[in-house]
Amino acid sequence: MAALACHTASAQTPTDPQPRACPAEVPAGAVCHAGEDGLGGFYWIALPAQWKPETGVLVMHAHGGPADTGPATLKRGEEDLKRWAVTVKAGYAWAGATYRRGGFGVSMAAEDTERVRRIFVKHFGPPRRTILHGQSYGASVAAKGAELYAMVDGPGGPVKGPYDGLLLTSGMLGGGTRAYDFRIDLRAVYQYVCKNHPRADEPQYPLWQGLPLDAKLTRAELAARVDECTGVRKPAAQRTDQQKANLATIVNVIKIPERSLIGHLNWATWLFRDLTQLRLGNRNPFNNANVQYKGSTDDAALNAGVLRYTADPAAVAELAKDSDPQGQVNMPVLSLHAVNDPTAFVELESAYRETLDRSGKGPLLVQTFSDESEHSYLSDPQYPALFTALLNWIDRNNKPTPQTVAALCKGYETAYGDTCKLLPDYRSAPLASRVAPR
Repeated sequence: MAALACHTASAQTPTDPQPRACPAEVPAGAVCHAGEDGLGGFYWIALPAQWKPETGVLVMHAHGGPADTGPATLKRGEEDLKRWAVTVKAGYAWAGATYRRGGFGVSMAAEDTERVRRIFVKHFGPPRRTILHGQSYGASVAAKGAELYAMVDGPGGPVKGPYDGLLLTSGMLGGGTRAYDFRIDLRAVYQYVCKNHPRADEPQYPLWQGLPLDAKLTRAELAARVDECTGVRKPAAQRTDQQKANLATIVNVIKIPERSLIGHLNWATWLFRDLTQLRLGNRNPFNNANVQYKGSTDDAALNAGVLRYTADPAAVAELAKDSDPQGQVNMPVLSLHAVNDPTAFVELESAYRETLDRSGKGPLLVQTFSDESEHSYLSDPQYPALFTALLNWIDRNNKPTPQTVAALCKGYETAYGDTCKLLPDYRSAPLASRVAPR
């Protein structure tokens, strides 16, 4: 797994946690620390008032992305702590790694998260319970980490690993070999329709590369091209008939909302460049050779004209090893996903459920869903309800149901000032119903 999980710097001794002013979002009375992990990454730690390891719970957070492809920054960890201050408000210690670098690398990010957990234990003591929480891409990181550290070396042989439970929210849970299929579809369909990424007078390249390493295209310039073709940033009444038709073809075939089109193209440009060229040695892990696209006004013409690519089996195997969950978990797993998530399709939950079922670990998974159309953060009281339900399962063997999580959530509405939007009877459809099989 050298290409995807390689160290980007020689290992150094991690710095001790240094006191830092907590962001304003963190509850009063909490104390915060930050430091460097010794491999180029940073970490933040927040302890609620009166938190003690012998009675306390630590939530290790694996953040989303990977939006940035450059070096890690301390600011990234601070932004994560601000977003997830609800964890500290609920009474749990919080620790998060920035990962040692930007760009793709699921196993690498899981290793970095575990390294920060060890830093926490060294300086603040072993907590009573440790929950591994992954959000978005971080859910893939956490799912992989739960498997990598399910068992660890002990004095007399392998022992159960450090994590007691796994919480996955808004997760990209299909693994790298499945979760990004729709983005290669997007690049192919977008180029068929718009023919401007790349333009005809620019160097041509296989779309699975994302973007040539020496290309100077910026995100603002790409957004302008998308707007030129589709008018997506304009009110619908200001779009030309051709722009309306172009936009309808793209969003209907790929099954994404208009508002996420530019974001997904960004991922399929700069993340694909990082993944395929820097991590996989310029090898293609994506296949759309036999995909039948549907939803346009002329599917026959679309399927005849769209660019096609065949994956390199070695690249697929390497990506799978790094990022695909195998279902080998040995702890309770609880998940939450908005049914209209514009970034990570809710149907990815079905892919993860099928993975655990195949491994015989299906009884360790409970999935919950909310009536929301967001990705990065959902309704406040839902998170303490999830933590409570997961800890009840761990401590009392009281396995939750979507109904009991919804009931817990109602009890947190007043304290957290928001409305529970859980749908206890919802079950996600198969991923193949959203993304064309291949």
